[in-house]
Amino acid sequence: MAFCFPPSPRPPDVTRKRGTDGGTKMAFLRCRRDPCGFICLILTYFSVFYADYVVIQYVLIPAYSGSVWCTLHGSVFNLILLLLLACHSKAVFSDPGMVPLPETAIDFSDLRSQNSHMNERGCEGWTVCSRCETYRPPRAHHCRVCQRCIRRMDHHCPWINNCVGELNQKYFIQFLFYTGMASLYSMALVVSAWVWRIRSERDGEGDKEGEESPSKHLIVAHYIILLVESVLFGVFVMVIFYDQLVSIITDETPIEHMRNRLMKDRTSITSSTSEPPTHVPHTRKPKLALLREVFGRGSVFCWLFPLHSSPPTIGGISYSAVPDYDV
Repeated sequence: MAFCFPPSPRPPDVTRKRGTDGGTKMAFLRCRRDPCGFICLILTYFSVFYADYVVIQYVLIPAYSGSVWCTLHGSVFNLILLLLLACHSKAVFSDPGMVPLPETAIDFSDLRSQNSHMNERGCEGWTVCSRCETYRPPRAHHCRVCQRCIRRMDHHCPWINNCVGELNQKYFIQFLFYTGMASLYSMALVVSAWVWRIRSERDGEGDKEGEESPSKHLIVAHYIILLVESVLFGVFVMVIFYDQLVSIITDETPIEHMRNRLMKDRTSITSSTSEPPTHVPHTRKPKLALLREVFGRGSVFCWLFPLHSSPPTIGGISYSAVPDYDV
């Protein structure tokens, strides 16, 4: 896509230079200052390390001490947590797909009065963001927390303190997947260790019950807390994981789903008197192609790892700060 400019010359008095510190980097740092996002990040890492501590200290060592199962379960569980943290870090610190800002502010006065003229020249879907003072490509939306327009924005997630967009949705889904796996695995380990403890108490050692009762109460408390944490986080992430897959397969983000529903409601109310709806949905693609646009075009096995993949493009065309239309 060629870099083009608005159809009318920009007068010197309406063009102001943007500072270099107001670009993508500073806007990307601004989204990190959300208090709710900071709290969710701390809660996420605390929950992960607490689960690892309880599983190792109160589940595996007492129940499987001296057995190869202790090493096996500990290695697998920590591998899952390592992948969870890696995917979470990639989702947090990756660019979600911020629309690049032009070096100078753009005068949109003539463009707003010639919207129909622009659409006739093949720029359907391009809109103007009054907050970013720039053009935004199709399917891009403005995030009030990040204070930037995000390409194919899904939503702003406080658990990663970042937007879920075109470039980091893969890492976000991987984070959900490994969080669900860790929750199910920890629940299975806690239940098995609890059953082992009940059986060991039935077999004898009643003379040591008085000495071990405080420790037993502490272990049971950790078991209950970890079970509650695993159930809450497991159900929560699985619901979001399913919603993410549905949005990819249907090629419709939650924002677009709400917008299309509102448009359908409006057209159903005024269908008898108004013209047919002017909104034309984007072309549907095969489901596998839609999944590859998010997870990468390599092997399906690589979809499980937070590996860098080339950013998705539309027909080999990458976005620029301004749309492509004739002067």
